[in-house]
Amino acid sequence: QVQLVESGGGLVQSGGSLRLSCAASESIFSFHWMGWYRQAPGKQRELVARITNGGTTDYADSVKGRFTISRDSAKNTVNLQMNSLKPEDTAGYYCTAVRGGHDYWGQGTQVTVSS
Repeated sequence: QVQLVESGGGLVQSGGSLRLSCAASESIFSFHWMGWYRQAPGKQRELVARITNGGTTDYADSVKGRFTISRDSAKNTVNLQMNSLKPEDTAGYYCTAVRGGHDYWGQGTQVTVSS
């Protein structure tokens, strides 16, 4: 069973920053891609950012220029640096890893941005 463990969520003021981390139980290069979804009440689940095993990154339009996804292969970790946070970024953030037609999910970490 693949395990993904997120950390780094919390409460910040508008304009502040947070860094989320997702630690995988095996090499991140064994996955086609890894990324972060977020889910907020009243909103659709949104793929915020992803990084492929080749290093290509993609971002939702809503976070472009503010969020950066990166990886630390030695630690089997994918990170999401979130800057210039807005109240609308408030959501549960979930790490996802995709391989072989399967999606693996972390437990989630809450990000709350106050106005």
